[in-house]
Amino acid sequence: MQLEIWSDVVCPWCYIGKARFETAVANLAAEGIDLDLTIVFRPFQLDPSALTDGTSPVFHGYAKKFGGEERAAQILSHVTLVAAESGVTFNMDQALRANTLTAHRILHLALVHHGPETQVRLKQALLQAYFTDGQNIGADDVLIACAVAAGIPSEDAHRYISSNEGDVEVRGDIIRAGELGITAVPTFVFDGKWSIPGAQDVAVFENVLRRLATKSLSS
Repeated sequence: MQLEIWSDVVCPWCYIGKARFETAVANLAAEGIDLDLTIVFRPFQLDPSALTDGTSPVFHGYAKKFGGEERAAQILSHVTLVAAESGVTFNMDQALRANTLTAHRILHLALVHHGPETQVRLKQALLQAYFTDGQNIGADDVLIACAVAAGIPSEDAHRYISSNEGDVEVRGDIIRAGELGITAVPTFVFDGKWSIPGAQDVAVFENVLRRLATKSLSS
């Protein structure tokens, strides 16, 4: 079974949803349910207008978008608490607004040249760099460090970033998301047929996965 997860590396609910989904998979594995999942991350940009050559504090962006600093603080405090409940550490006071197109390109290239498991590791490294470590995930050195942490040779990562490889494919996938009706992330799409929008609770993911496992065995 192939699972495509449409998400952005600066989307807090995408990180939370990933953690909850992984918990659900682990819980079912503990019950002896083998899902035989291949997980692939697809690109989505929440903020395509973000600068490619600079950063600014995420807090300022939230304040501008949601009507002031007080409301921004409330939103970020809430999402940080929810993340902690899912075992994820957010340091949103350190997070830096940056364009994610190059991050999506290197995720695409990780998938194509190194396989889905490497892409999953890279996705985790990018999310941690942004949400936990306060790093600029638009910067070449940060992207290369994340790639190396995922098992990609630094020279390969540098070559990817220095070229235009993957640009057409990533932009095409972003357009495809719209054609599939995906307007918010995360969205989990199983075998191109069934979709689950949002960072669902662990129990919801478990129920869906059980049904899909049963359906797979009966087909």
